Amino acid sequence: MKISNETKVGILASIAIAIFIIGYNFLKGNDVFSSENEFYAKYDKVDGLAISKPVLVNGYQIGRVSSLILQANGQILVQFKVDPKYQIPSNTIARLESTDLLGSKAVVFDLGNSLKYAIDGDTLNANVQANIMEQVEPVQKKAQMIVSRLDSVLTSVNLILNPDFQKNINRSFTSIARTLETLESTSKTVDGAVGIQARRIDVILANAESISNNLKNNNEKITSMLKNMDSFSTQLANTDIKTTIDNANKAVMELQTSVNKINSGTGSIALLLNDQKLYDNLNNSAKNLDNLMIDVKSNPQRYVSFSIFGGRKD
Repeated sequence: MKISNETKVGILASIAIAIFIIGYNFLKGNDVFSSENEFYAKYDKVDGLAISKPVLVNGYQIGRVSSLILQANGQILVQFKVDPKYQIPSNTIARLESTDLLGSKAVVFDLGNSLKYAIDGDTLNANVQANIMEQVEPVQKKAQMIVSRLDSVLTSVNLILNPDFQKNINRSFTSIARTLETLESTSKTVDGAVGIQARRIDVILANAESISNNLKNNNEKITSMLKNMDSFSTQLANTDIKTTIDNANKAVMELQTSVNKINSGTGSIALLLNDQKLYDNLNNSAKNLDNLMIDVKSNPQRYVSFSIFGGRKD
């Protein structure tokens, strides 16, 4: 059977139209060969979002944006088509998120924890995340302010750090280094002294421990000594101390009376001590006796004579 040219042209035209329709729907994000679940979300603004942008869960694509419709209240109704094999909890949030620095956005599903799942045609909760440039802009402004302040500070530092000031700083650092060396030397000296004193403290503690041990070992003797002292104190308290003191006072008074008599010239002792004539006579007698002894030593024959044959010659 021979096919006419008109038939061929018709068939080719039909195929071209079908391809055009399929391509157009594909570019719009519609899949004509499979059935998908449709979900909706409303946004106040959809900067950077376009048809065919992916719908992601943890970075994995489960669908795409199929249409954007402007509502009378100014909101944008966004339609998503999601593969029906994926179950979406009813409290899932459809969040717009930036995908690059140019501001392009995709829809990210933050899956909820509800046991109830959204069905075809449901409207999901919406949320918009600021794009990367919007997030970076405040940081950029702060960075610019910091850079301008740093520039001002560096300018001031350059004005301050003249050659004389730099020399003073160098001298200050040198002085600080010397001070640190002195402190290090002092620290070593202190460490040595502490070591010596520590050994002395050890000896003192050892001696104290020895004394404590001696006291512990002689506890019975110390107790006996304390008992004896207590007994002696009791005996001393029981003696007639008052009578003894009275007798002593009496003897002192009698001695004082005798001294007064001597001082007043009364009595023999007073006469001996105060009579100048008696003193002179005693002094002369002592001199005469001394002369006599000298003469006896010099001329003993005058006072004593001896004879072998007996008798003294006249």
